[in-house]
Parts: sequence; C-alpha cells; structure tokens
Amino acid sequence: MLSYRHSFHAGNHADVLKHIVQSLILDALKQKDKPFVYHDTHSGVGRYDLTHEWSEKTGEYKQGIARLWQQNETPNELESYLTAIRELNQGQTLRFYPGSPRVARAQLRKQDRMVLTELHPSDHPLLEQEFHRDSQVRIFKQDGFERLKASLPPKERRGLVLIDPPYELSKEYHDVVQAIYHSHKRWATGIYAIWYPVVNRCDIDDMLEGLQGLGIRKILQIELGVAPDTNERGMTASGMIVINPPWKLESQMRQLLPYLQQVIAPATGHFTVEWIVPE
Repeated sequence: MLSYRHSFHAGNHADVLKHIVQSLILDALKQKDKPFVYHDTHSGVGRYDLTHEWSEKTGEYKQGIARLWQQNETPNELESYLTAIRELNQGQTLRFYPGSPRVARAQLRKQDRMVLTELHPSDHPLLEQEFHRDSQVRIFKQDGFERLKASLPPKERRGLVLIDPPYELSKEYHDVVQAIYHSHKRWATGIYAIWYPVVNRCDIDDMLEGLQGLGIRKILQIELGVAPDTNERGMTASGMIVINPPWKLESQMRQLLPYLQQVIAPATGHFTVEWIVPE
C-alpha cells in the first residue's frame, strides 16, 4: 500500500520527538572528524508546507511544532533541531517544516553523505527536486528495506539509519524487526533509530518482544504520549527505539521529555525512557 501521505501529519508531536532524537544522534556523530552516513528508509518529500490544505485539514502541527516554536526560551539540546527549521523559514513565521532528510542535511558536513529512499510515485519526484544536484545525497526509488540491505555495511563504518515506515499494515512491525535482524548482521556498530506510533499498544509490545529476541544489546526506548492509551482509533503517543545510542542520549532525553510534555501536552501527556535491552 502506498496511500499514506505525511503532509497531513507533518510537524505533529510525533515528528517533534522523532526529529529531536535524530538531531541529537547526529550531533553526537559530529563529535568526531571521521565521516558518517545518514540512511533514511522512508524519506518522504523533504519539506512540508504547513499552509497547504492537507496540513490545515488536520491541524496536527498546531499541537506539535507550533507550540514549541512559540517558546521564547528552549533547552540548548534543541538547537540543531530548531536550526533546521529556521533555515526553511524567514523570521518568526512558521510555514515550512523539514522532513527527516532535511533535518539531517542541515547537520551534514562536507565529508558526510545521505542515502534516501522513497517509493511513493508522487513523493519521490518531490524528494529529488528538494535535493537536486546535491552531490552529498543519493536518492533511490526503491523499497526502503531492500535498499538498506544492499547498502550495508557503509564505507564510512559510522552513521545513523532512520527507519520510520507508515505502519499502514500490521505486518510492518514485523518487517522492522526483520530489517534490524539483517542489518545488524551486516553492520553491528551502526546506530539504528526506529520510529513507531502508538495506535494499538499490542503492536508495539509485539515489536519490542521481537527486537529483544534478536540477541542485540544496547536498545533504548524513548516515548512521548499526548493522551492515555485507548481502544479508539488515533495515535496517542509515539516513540523511538534506538540501537547503539550515543552515550549521552539517555540523559539528554530524560531532561528534555518533561519539558516537551509540558509544552505539548501538559494535562494528559506522559513519557518513557528505558532500556529494553541494556549494554
């Protein structure tokens, strides 16, 4: 299925969490001069216009990035993330929101590179247009997991893989586990960041159980919720599962999540930072 369009959801609370974690990991990789690769399995279009009718129809960004954007003071750990957003906008007006490839591109140095994969027939040409003639970016119209398997291990031996499928089908949770299994066998030292939505908690529990069964060490779970779990339709929380996280990430998120909850969902929010599998 290729019906999912992220334009309806860009800049929501899930994007905020995902891109903050992504930015912090890239910050950590930049602490060394050696080059790294950023690999994105489900890239989208690169940037999103929040004034587009699709964004306005749902208004999800108003309960996400818009609330953070209005803050006069923000924690220093958010600087790289917010800089990526500022680069797409003029002054204080928030019109464009960066997808994960644009968030990453804002942090790449001359020695780093990106591999982007997008299969959607409408989104792929927009992604190519976004990074037209960018020599540090390679874009593939291919299944994200197939391209990941073919690309590992990278020549740099350092980097981040972001895995964030739309989870239109329940089997995609199992597909993520299988992708990690095959990828970790090829590149055990890479950092893998898996985004997930909490729509049905059982799906998340099954995915976590599957990851635990792989025998991989150092798996950290980070979650931000805006409402309690429910049997009703709709995303109440989202999270990031990070394999081989930078050593500071756990403490950074323990400091940031209370702040994010207070800004985004002060009355009904919750958060989690815990090791699914310790070192």
